Amino acid sequence: MAQLDATQAMLKDLTDAYGVPGNERGARNVMKEHITPYADEVTTDNLGSLIAKKVGKENGPKIMVAGHLDEIGLMVTQVDENGFLKFQPLGGWWEQVMLAQRVHVLTNKGYIMGVIGSKPPHILPADERKKMVEKKEMFIDIGASSKEEAEEFGVRPGDSVVPVCDFEVMNNEKLMMAKAWDNRIGCAIAIEVLRKLKDQAHPNVVYGVGTVQEEVGLRGARTSAHAIKPDIGFAVDVGIAGDTPGVNKDQAQAAIGSGPQILVYDASLISHKELREFVVGTADQEEIPYQYDMMSAGGTDGGAIHLTADGVPALSIGVPTRYIHTHAGILHRDDFEHAVELITAVIKKLDAETVKEITYQ
Repeated sequence: MAQLDATQAMLKDLTDAYGVPGNERGARNVMKEHITPYADEVTTDNLGSLIAKKVGKENGPKIMVAGHLDEIGLMVTQVDENGFLKFQPLGGWWEQVMLAQRVHVLTNKGYIMGVIGSKPPHILPADERKKMVEKKEMFIDIGASSKEEAEEFGVRPGDSVVPVCDFEVMNNEKLMMAKAWDNRIGCAIAIEVLRKLKDQAHPNVVYGVGTVQEEVGLRGARTSAHAIKPDIGFAVDVGIAGDTPGVNKDQAQAAIGSGPQILVYDASLISHKELREFVVGTADQEEIPYQYDMMSAGGTDGGAIHLTADGVPALSIGVPTRYIHTHAGILHRDDFEHAVELITAVIKKLDAETVKEITYQ
């Protein structure tokens, strides 16, 4: 791999870190390291969501920019007598992408390598070979010969299991491949927004947040938003890229490299009309590219943020990403940088009077 620049190195740190729902410590520590130089205060809520506060104007509107720390993963549920591991998915896994994939099992003695296995198709009846192998029929092989040996390795129920895919810059250097873009890219956006604002005037208080347990029900967004009580909330996440073979525009509209996605709708959030139009107007004024999109299934942290207290105008902004919820995703650096540029420009305009107009007051 060629020498990474500062942005690529940060993205590598974030995506290579381990952080499945309920065990986000590794990713949180990396985000804390990168965001602390630009924050006035860094704290966590009681579930472990990271909250970095940057004051532009004391007592100004509170603006929450939230990515989630957790990535899809697995949890060990039992070790059988032959040393194979059964598991519980943490987040949405499609069976098609799981078999023969390498994983790291995080034990109290460090991580160990494993691979997801199942019965080989050669011994299955013809009708079963045509069916997708269900997750309940899969197991993780860690090379143990017995339950006792697996326990000697340090494995026990509750251990986290993470996909293996190191960060890579592709031959087209604008494209980057990694595990956990969902959603370390949102955490990176929060870091970069605070960095851009470090020596800039802004009429509000900005909170860059890394939430926990998004993939299992938007849980950390609920607790961190309760702690912050924001006036405006942005959930920054990945979105579905529809620019691969077999996908038509009715299924997924966005293409990587064409700008961040403004989600008008997802299953957890109807985008706040006034806030959406304010963001789109800012993008037009600043000549920042963007794409409209929607998701009929799935949600973002915006779904929890907008239901906090008396309600929070919220919008989800996505970075289109290929192959989400697999071991390896691909996204475009320009989309990341334009998302940072857009959110930063919006924040600079969100003074008390503007927020009052957006919030129907």
